Amino acid sequence: MAAPTGNNANLTGKRLNVLVYSGAINHSAYKLSRLLTDSGTTGNGTTVDSVRHCVYTLRRLLASHYAVAPVTGDMLLKEPWTATCALLVIPGGADLGYGRTLNGAGNRRIKQFVRLGGKYLGFCAGGYYGCNRCEFEVGDKTMEVIGERELAFFPGTCRGGAFPGFVYHSEAGAKAVGLDVSKDSFNVRTIPTHFRSYYNGGGVFVDAPKFKDKGVEVLANYSEELNVDPGEGAAAVVYCKVGDGAVILTGPHPEFAAANLNPKDGPPGFKDVVDAINADDKERTDFLKACLAKLGLQVAQDTTVPSLSSWHVSGLDAEGPLEILSLLAPDLTNENESEYLKDENDTFRIERPGAWSLSELEDSLPSSGDGLVDYQAIVKRLVIHDDFPSSKLTPYFNHHAFYANLQQYQSESREGASTFGSNLLYGEVLTSTNTILEKNTKLLRTLPQGFTATATVQVAGRGRGSHVWISPAGSLLFSTVVKHPIEKIQSAPVVFIQYLSAMAVVKGIKSYAKGYEKLPVKMKWPNDIYALDPEDPEQKRYTKICGILVNSHFMSNEYISVVGIGINATNASPTTALTALAARYASPGAAAAYPVTLEKLLARILTTFEDLYTRFLRTGFDRDFEEMYYDDWLHMHQIVTLEEEGGARARIQGITRDYGLLLAEELGWNDRPTGRVWQLQSDSNSFDFLKGLVKRKV
Repeated sequence: MAAPTGNNANLTGKRLNVLVYSGAINHSAYKLSRLLTDSGTTGNGTTVDSVRHCVYTLRRLLASHYAVAPVTGDMLLKEPWTATCALLVIPGGADLGYGRTLNGAGNRRIKQFVRLGGKYLGFCAGGYYGCNRCEFEVGDKTMEVIGERELAFFPGTCRGGAFPGFVYHSEAGAKAVGLDVSKDSFNVRTIPTHFRSYYNGGGVFVDAPKFKDKGVEVLANYSEELNVDPGEGAAAVVYCKVGDGAVILTGPHPEFAAANLNPKDGPPGFKDVVDAINADDKERTDFLKACLAKLGLQVAQDTTVPSLSSWHVSGLDAEGPLEILSLLAPDLTNENESEYLKDENDTFRIERPGAWSLSELEDSLPSSGDGLVDYQAIVKRLVIHDDFPSSKLTPYFNHHAFYANLQQYQSESREGASTFGSNLLYGEVLTSTNTILEKNTKLLRTLPQGFTATATVQVAGRGRGSHVWISPAGSLLFSTVVKHPIEKIQSAPVVFIQYLSAMAVVKGIKSYAKGYEKLPVKMKWPNDIYALDPEDPEQKRYTKICGILVNSHFMSNEYISVVGIGINATNASPTTALTALAARYASPGAAAAYPVTLEKLLARILTTFEDLYTRFLRTGFDRDFEEMYYDDWLHMHQIVTLEEEGGARARIQGITRDYGLLLAEELGWNDRPTGRVWQLQSDSNSFDFLKGLVKRKV
C-alpha cells in the first residue's frame, strides 16, 4: 500500500485528552508533581491547590480512558490541541487572570472548540469565566470584580461570593456547603439527592431556570441561605448546551477531595469542614462522575488510586542483573541493614536474590494512600532476580513467554540481535519508564545497551511537549536504553534514533506473525505511529496508535538515549488498538491464530529495533535505509501550510539523510514548484496533519 497523499487520506484524532488549564508557566507533565507542592499561583489566574485537586480527581475518574494533563496559556493559544481534546477544564483561582492570557484569540478558539463538539468544565473561577457576566464582591472596593466575559456559555450572570468571608489564598472563607441535586437532569442510577461540597468564593448562577429555552439545565442548587441575590432559584451547578458541544459550570468545588485537605491549614473550625466533606465523599464522587458522564465522557468504574508496585530486574542470562548490581555497588548506601540507591530523581531500596520471600515482598509493597501523591518521595523497591520472576509474582506480565519469544526472534535476526531486551525491568505499577531511566543518572550510566523498562500501568507517564500518553489496561509501555558511540556521530547522527524507533514499531508490528504484514500502519513525522481506522476504512481515516519520546544525554564519552514507546496493543475503546486492526485487516484467520500479546509484541519490536540500529551504525541513513523509511511513511507529496513562512503552501518531499530534517518544497501559482525548499527541524516544529499545518512549537 503506497504512502497516502494529502488528497486521499485523512488523519483523525480521537478525543482522548483532558486538558487542565494551569496558567502561563511553561512546565512539563513530569514537573507537575513538584509544582503542586508549592504554594500560591501557577501563573495567570489559577492557584496551585485548584490545579492539583483538578488533576488528582480527574485522573482518578478518567485516567483509564483519557490522558489528563496540565496545559499552559501559550499551549491553548498556539498548539493544535482542539482536535484531540475531549474536555477543557478551567479550575479555580481568579478569572481576571484567565482573561489577561486568553481574551481575544484564546477565547475565540475555546468557543469554537465547544461549538464544534468539545466540552468545557469550569470550577469556581472557571465557572465565573464561562458566564456572560461576572459580579464578584460588589461594593467591596478591594475585592470587587464586575464585567462582561467573552465565553458567555451561560447567558446570564454568575454572582458571588455566594457565602461571606472569602480571602484569597486562604481557607478563612472555606465552607462545606449543602447541595441539592436535580436528579431528573441525569441519566444515571447512582446519583445522590444531597451532599456537602468544599466551597471557597464561588458564585450562584442568577436566574438559571429562566434560561431553560437556551439550553441551560440546573444540576444542583445551594440548600443554604445565600449572601447575594440569586434571582430565581439558587443554582450552584449548571449545564449549558452550546452548538454541538456542552459546558458544565460550578460555583463550589466538587473536585476537592477531603483526602487532600489538611485540617491544620485553616482557621479554627476548618477541621469540621474537612470532616463534613469526608463524610460525603462517596456522594461527592458520584455527583462528579454523573457530571462527567453528562458531558459524554467515559468514567472509570474503579476510582482507587494505584499504589506503586515492586520493580523486578531480570535477564535472559542470570549474570546480566548481577552485573548491573555489581556496577551499582559504589553508589549504594546501607541503612538499617538495607541497601539503597539514592539517585537524582528516585530512591531505590535494593533487594538481592533470595533476600526476601514472596509473602514478605507482597506484604511490603509501598502504599500511595488515597490522597495526592508525591511519587518522587516514595522509596521504590528494586528486586534483582537471578531467574525469571514467576507468574505468581508478576501476574500481568509473563517473563517466561517474553524471554522465549525474544530468543526466537533473536535466532531469526539477520543482524545478530542479542542485547535489546535481554535485561528487563518490569513493574505492574510504576511512575514512568522514561523517568526511571532518564532522570536517574547513577542507574542509567550502569545499565547495559538495550536495557528495557516496561510496565502494566504508568501513573506519571510522559509525552512530547504538553502531552501525556494514555495508558489504559492493555497498552504496551516501555523504554529502552540506546548507548550511541561518539565516533559514530558523523556517519550515524544520533538524531535518527527517533526515526529508527518509529520504523521498529511499524516493522515489528508487520512482522509480528504471518498475516500481520497487511496491517495499514504508518509513521507520522517525526515519530508517531498512525493506523487506518478499522471503524471507518472507506474514508481512509488514520488514527494514532503509538507515541514515542526520545531523550538523549552525553555522558561517559557516549550519547545515551532513552527511547520511550507507548502502543495501543490489546486495550479496548475509546482508543484504536492492534487487536482491532488485526481483526479487520490481517489475513483471514491470522488474528485468531496469532493473537496480540504484550510479551510477544515487546520481543518483536525490540529485536527489530536492534536489527535496524545495528545496520544504521554500519551504513548510516543511506539510500536503502531511506527507502525502507518511506515505505511506511505517511506524508510523501502531502501539501501543507508552513505557519512560520507566512502561510506558504508547500509539498513534502521527504527528509534529509544527514540530519533528518523535513524537506518542504514551496508551491506557487497552480501548485507549481518555485524552486525554494525549506529544511525543518523536528524539535522546532509540530505537524498538525488534521489541518495540513506545520507550526512553530512553543
